[in-house]
Amino acid sequence: MAAAVLVAALLMVAAGVASAAPGLPRKKAPLKPGQKPSPRSKFVTLKPNRFGHKRNYQVSCSDEGGPACYVGCPKECPNKCLVFCAYCLSFCMCDIFPGTSCGDPRFTGGDGNTFYFHGKKDKDFCIVSDADLHINAHFIGNHNPEVKRDFTWVQALGVTFGGGHRLYVGARRAAEWDEDEDHIQITLDGEPVEVEPAKNARWVSSRGLSVKRMDAVNTVVVELDGVFSISANAVPISDRDNRVHQYGRKEGDSLVHLDLGFQFHNLTKDVDGVLGQTYRPGYVTKVDIKAKMPIMGGAPKYLSSGLFSTDCAVSRFHHHRHVVTTFAS
Repeated sequence: MAAAVLVAALLMVAAGVASAAPGLPRKKAPLKPGQKPSPRSKFVTLKPNRFGHKRNYQVSCSDEGGPACYVGCPKECPNKCLVFCAYCLSFCMCDIFPGTSCGDPRFTGGDGNTFYFHGKKDKDFCIVSDADLHINAHFIGNHNPEVKRDFTWVQALGVTFGGGHRLYVGARRAAEWDEDEDHIQITLDGEPVEVEPAKNARWVSSRGLSVKRMDAVNTVVVELDGVFSISANAVPISDRDNRVHQYGRKEGDSLVHLDLGFQFHNLTKDVDGVLGQTYRPGYVTKVDIKAKMPIMGGAPKYLSSGLFSTDCAVSRFHHHRHVVTTFAS
């Protein structure tokens, strides 16, 4: 089901933005209902050259046996997007598909439903809690008295796994946004993780953890073998977003935050958390998904005392070790 939702979303947003290069094979036909994409499917980050020459939009997908594609990013995200190589399609980093968290936190759960969870400024909330994996999110925020509302965004993740290892993935604060400066900060057990600022540069630890840059700066994929894959993209609140959504952004803070994508490979049937619970077999959402802004409540039960604390009311960390597992993405 999740795969079908993903492919449907990709097809809708990508229509008309890609064409096969002359003399090369045509892009593949769309998947049939219920048909899953190849396990080898990969996404390529596309950041069009500022001069906009057509050659700067060429993405080679030959590593997957596909054609080269002339791709333009969708109008909603003209400066940066992802390309689904198997089908020569491009889409925005935060298009709706399972396992994402973007903006004023908008989550798309493992069940395919999208909802908002606003949390609270300067607080930490458990978004995934399982037997050997616990992920907290730190929320930053801004109050706009003109609209009498607090806005929040995810600034960092605190991931606790295995025997208590601690992985930090965060966005550095910036008074003014500079797209050529790296705003991603990563540490493992308190030690900085240094990755060369070059596209596809990779760092690997002996614990099965790796970090790969999808672009020279601000976009990484963090993977723990057999457990998870997390894509993190550091972004600011742009002038346009600030104006349209009335965020009330103040001078001296560009409100840099993380847009996130998650894949999980070994969750138990008892997984919990804001996002984690949506991956349970048979999960039925209590959120009114027909509402203009579907909101998940119950924030107090997801509240953690710190970024690496596993004490939220719904915590499952190290509670159950011999339970049925399921694959989630």
